[in-house]
Amino acid sequence: MTSPLRHPLVTKPDHDVAVIGTGFSGIGMGIALKKAGMNDFVILEKADSIGGTWRDNHYPGCACDVQSHLYSFSFEPNPDWSRMYSPQPEIRAYIERTATKYGVTPHIRYGVTLTGAHFEEDLGLWRLTTASGETITARAVVSGMGALSIPAYPNIEGRESFKGETFHSQDWNHDYDMAGKTVAVIGTGASAIQFVPQIAKTAAKVELFQRTAPWVMPKPDRAIGGLERAANRYVPGFQRGFRELIYWYLEARVLGFVIRPSLMSKLEGMAKRYIAKHIKDPELRRKVTPDYTIGCKRILLSNDYYQALARPNVDVITTGIARITETGVVTTDGVEHKVDAIVYGTGFKATDMLAGFDITGVGGESLNARWKEEGAHAYLGTATAGFPNLYFLMGPNTGLGHSSMVYMIESQIHYVMEALKLMRAKGYNHLDVKPEVETAFNRKLAGKLDGTVWNNGGCISWYRDEQGRNVTLWPDFTFRFGRATARLDPADYVATPAAAVAAKREQAAAPIAAE
Repeated sequence: MTSPLRHPLVTKPDHDVAVIGTGFSGIGMGIALKKAGMNDFVILEKADSIGGTWRDNHYPGCACDVQSHLYSFSFEPNPDWSRMYSPQPEIRAYIERTATKYGVTPHIRYGVTLTGAHFEEDLGLWRLTTASGETITARAVVSGMGALSIPAYPNIEGRESFKGETFHSQDWNHDYDMAGKTVAVIGTGASAIQFVPQIAKTAAKVELFQRTAPWVMPKPDRAIGGLERAANRYVPGFQRGFRELIYWYLEARVLGFVIRPSLMSKLEGMAKRYIAKHIKDPELRRKVTPDYTIGCKRILLSNDYYQALARPNVDVITTGIARITETGVVTTDGVEHKVDAIVYGTGFKATDMLAGFDITGVGGESLNARWKEEGAHAYLGTATAGFPNLYFLMGPNTGLGHSSMVYMIESQIHYVMEALKLMRAKGYNHLDVKPEVETAFNRKLAGKLDGTVWNNGGCISWYRDEQGRNVTLWPDFTFRFGRATARLDPADYVATPAAAVAAKREQAAAPIAAE
């Protein structure tokens, strides 16, 4: 029996462009398409509302660790941020408001859980499959899934046997009252340093299980008063100028992370003094002082984390976890810590961005298998050879350890739009980046990463995959990424004319017509 996809009535894709996700990436992509007059697109969202990671993460104390004026779209400044570092509800509301203002909400389909994307060579289109069994076709696919959307759980024996309350920080149960309870927190990453101080205020006891101590610096946060908000709104250039100051201040960090890691020693001294200021107990101070170079793992910002650890109802446990029982956590010294609840602050599958999503390209090649073997890689973190018209926003090596991801997202969106506009202007059906172009780019990228503090700082971080390859971070100034994505060079791609694809479609449809 002939596949339904080969029938002449369904060879035209359902949409010109399919966008995945409604975080900053997906909404930003939708806005760019609208501005260009490309209205034949759909945004597919697994949940029932907008927001991406800022919808999914809503734990107590959840906030951004990049200043609000920079962690927002360049074309849509918000004069009414309440703080220098925005709390989660404000960021989610900003994304929702921006989506509505620019008219992309009618293009969103909610409740669509994608399971795969498959390139149909004969038809020159992508076939997306969903958990409900539906098929959606598109000429181009833009993934805005991001790297911080799939919770990571530790591989601990007996984890499923615990009888008390348990959840990951991303799936916070706000109905669970921690008052009077003993709560175990496993993990001390970016989420934990925000919610631990909050739950320590109400829980009878917090047992914090730490595998690796994070470096924590003071967070220069403050409320933004009415006068300043008025200046943001009414004084020409005031907010944009402030944004520029923040941008260049953060860019300077690249000097220590990438160019001269030896400079990090001065920052490390400041961090140690911060620990000494708030933690007087020598044993606790020893536990929370990292043994690797600052910056190797993400530097965390908090004004209340160390203060929370010094509370009498908080215990930092550095002995390894052996297993979890029905009633608590057993450490490798044989001690069982009986608890009422376990909260996992263990982060996300950042280096496994295709988890649960199967992608096949030209010749049926699996991108999942390629990236598992070679490590995730793409040209400019956006396109990968053998997968035409498939683009990743926040793709491999576009993450940052020093600045705002929204800058990187906007740069990539501009580049994808360059590709789509080129296809429209030249009558191409699809573009496929040349393997040698992608290989040369990533070879140069790997060389830059070799000398960074992230690769040589003596830590194991989520920046690197199981083979130790740093597939997450951009090892340079963000303005250089902006320049690299400012223009698409047609010579970097193999272009397939729409006419050639149409001819193939007619040939494929001919036997059916003859019947």
